[in-house]
Amino acid sequence: MENIKQTTKKIQNAVAEAIKKFSMIADGDKIMVCLSGGKDSYTLLDMMLHFQKVAPISFEIVAVNLDQKQPGFPEEVLPNYLSQLKVDYKIIEKNTYKVVMDKTPEGKTTCSLCSRLRRGTLYEAARDLACNKLALGHHRNDIIETFFLNFFFAGKMETMPPKFINDSEDLIVLRPLSFCKESDIETYSNAKNFPIIPCNLCGSQENLQRKKVKQMITNWEVDFPDRSSVMMNALQNVSLSHLLDQNLYDFTSLKSKVVVSTSS
Repeated sequence: MENIKQTTKKIQNAVAEAIKKFSMIADGDKIMVCLSGGKDSYTLLDMMLHFQKVAPISFEIVAVNLDQKQPGFPEEVLPNYLSQLKVDYKIIEKNTYKVVMDKTPEGKTTCSLCSRLRRGTLYEAARDLACNKLALGHHRNDIIETFFLNFFFAGKMETMPPKFINDSEDLIVLRPLSFCKESDIETYSNAKNFPIIPCNLCGSQENLQRKKVKQMITNWEVDFPDRSSVMMNALQNVSLSHLLDQNLYDFTSLKSKVVVSTSS
């Protein structure tokens, strides 16, 4: 098994690359780190705390968890963990679980509605806490899977960007784990023995399209190792003139330098 020190270094280097490449953090930032209780968000918090210590700039961190009132949710786990770390934190209690279950037809996935409700609540919390940025725990696999989900099922070429501004243009959303492999995060999480809290909503639905896309990519990796790295590079190497979107590239105005003469 890979040495945990090697895995830690790989994740730190990947996060450092994302922070630098996308200019994620500036001096004086106050960043809300969204903590769900899963392996990704625990790793995110660890990395943000690490760079807070070693970065040549000063920025604040506040960890925030949304307690969605799922049945059996161990509400004492995160406060205990964050108190031991001596991290500033806030637990938001909002029964979005009931809203999602009431509004979602039987047999349909809950992810879309759950995500919208959670996002709105977290944006509101960031404003209340005077944060100018918030960080999410999505990693490289999430970004690639989302691209294919949109490509195959939504008819658009779009994914999770490493950095974007919200519709109100008052918050910048960061994904510092954008270049991190999920397998490295899992290894790191297991070694750190994070107190994982399982999700009883999206994570428990076996027929999700995302799971099918994940399996498709996993199968590709068997035949073509490190194919995910190639796909991640492709998302950063876009040629608009070689796609078909007329809103992004002016095909109408293209002119040839060759002048066609007309015979009289």
